[in-house]
Amino acid sequence: MNAGELVGFGLLLGFSLTVPPGPMNALIVAASTRSFRAGFVTGLGAMTADAVLAAVVFTVAGAVDVAVAIRPIDAAGAVALAYFGVRQLVRPPTSGPMTATAVRTYAQSLAVGVTNPFQIVWWLTAGLAVVRFGGAVLLLALFAAVAIWVVVLPLAVARGVEARPRAARAVSLGAGAILLGFAAYFAFLAVV
Repeated sequence: MNAGELVGFGLLLGFSLTVPPGPMNALIVAASTRSFRAGFVTGLGAMTADAVLAAVVFTVAGAVDVAVAIRPIDAAGAVALAYFGVRQLVRPPTSGPMTATAVRTYAQSLAVGVTNPFQIVWWLTAGLAVVRFGGAVLLLALFAAVAIWVVVLPLAVARGVEARPRAARAVSLGAGAILLGFAAYFAFLAVV
């Protein structure tokens, strides 16, 4: 592939990781109901989780048997997602700029990201191919797509909430329910 094809393919792979509905997007959407900055910081935590997972995959490429590792990954992910889902449901609605909660918001999304079975499995499959065969151009394009999503999704939600402030709590509750739904799904996969 030439450089242009690698960039295009990397962008497509990056969007395949970030755009599908899942636990991380639910968390970004919920944070974005507070402010663009909260959603953006949440997205940065998710992006950092992707960087951590990419580094792990690069380090252990070939040594991990996905079939053996999948049940513990699902179980750990279910616990983390259940915790954050319940937390999202019971958290009182807040709005306005972030202060001391920025670090906590970032840490929460990083924790969800590194325990999210979707992200882990993506990196052990498509991500492994990127690490093995793609090179730096493909990896940089992939993270460019993630960066674009980390800006666009929170911006869209924050603007929507500004236009309809009453929607913020419903969106936040929906995000919590989605996180709990994924927790139940991964718990089921862990025991089946």
